[in-house]
Amino acid sequence: MLARMHEAKISLPGGCAIGTRPVDIFIDGLRALGAELEIESGYIVAKAKGGLTGNRYRMPKVSVGATHTLMMAATLAKGETVLENAAREPEIVDLAQCLTAMGAKIEGAGTSTIRIDGVRSLSGARHRVLPDRIETGTYAMAVAMTGGDVTLTGTSAELLPTAMETLARAGAALTPVEGGIRVCRNGGGITPVDVTTDPYPGFPTDLQAQFMALMTRADGTASITETIFENRFMHVQELARLGAKIHLSGQVARIEGVERLKGAPVMATDLRASVSLVIAGLAAEGDTLVSRVYHLDRGFERLEEKLGNCGAEIERISG
Repeated sequence: MLARMHEAKISLPGGCAIGTRPVDIFIDGLRALGAELEIESGYIVAKAKGGLTGNRYRMPKVSVGATHTLMMAATLAKGETVLENAAREPEIVDLAQCLTAMGAKIEGAGTSTIRIDGVRSLSGARHRVLPDRIETGTYAMAVAMTGGDVTLTGTSAELLPTAMETLARAGAALTPVEGGIRVCRNGGGITPVDVTTDPYPGFPTDLQAQFMALMTRADGTASITETIFENRFMHVQELARLGAKIHLSGQVARIEGVERLKGAPVMATDLRASVSLVIAGLAAEGDTLVSRVYHLDRGFERLEEKLGNCGAEIERISG
């Protein structure tokens, strides 16, 4: 909006309460492109009289959202923009491909340095959005948790290589098939694996809770170190209600695998935490009731329908 209309007003972000949600990189980056920004009553008010101007900007830390935002802004800025220490996620590449189809000039998407040559305007285009890799990883972990055999269609293991490699080390068999991935764990146990969340291509923070649910049934002890968000272990106490043994020390969770989990009423605290409780509930004895599923619905469409089609005994009772 700022690049196109030279003025924009938007509220500060919300989202799950998993830690601070700073927008300093967004603001500093747009200022580097010539924008004037002020925060007024919970809104960011931005102006760029005459339009934005290309510049070199190095992000102080890797940020997917800031990379998206600055790349879009730079497409219509005057001259060249160079974004250093940029995020490398597949979604960055996907956005760059879409913008390129609309007439933008972008090089280096998928690397830590992105160059954008500003153009006067963008045009319409047709673009197919890439599959949701977090949804892919989530269902793969649900299959591994239950010892199932499921083919995930419309996706690719290449979207999350570290997570898929970690899941394979945990005992799942992953086989690329035409248009998808076959995931199975028939007969073997779950092997404990230590992970540390990191920006792409590292292990995604958005799969940390799901992997923790899987590790609660591992044959041994695993550790998970969270480096992205400072408050992303709220699912620990809820998994404990199901019988999980998890010990927290700062940003490290130590999970002692148990022989069985037992169903219990649990509460979803955020989007990824909520689906970790579903994964644990699939393997727990008896009934598990997950409340506050509005968190779940923000990231997983028709979850109960998809899992039910694969044999899970799951139903939505309200909401």
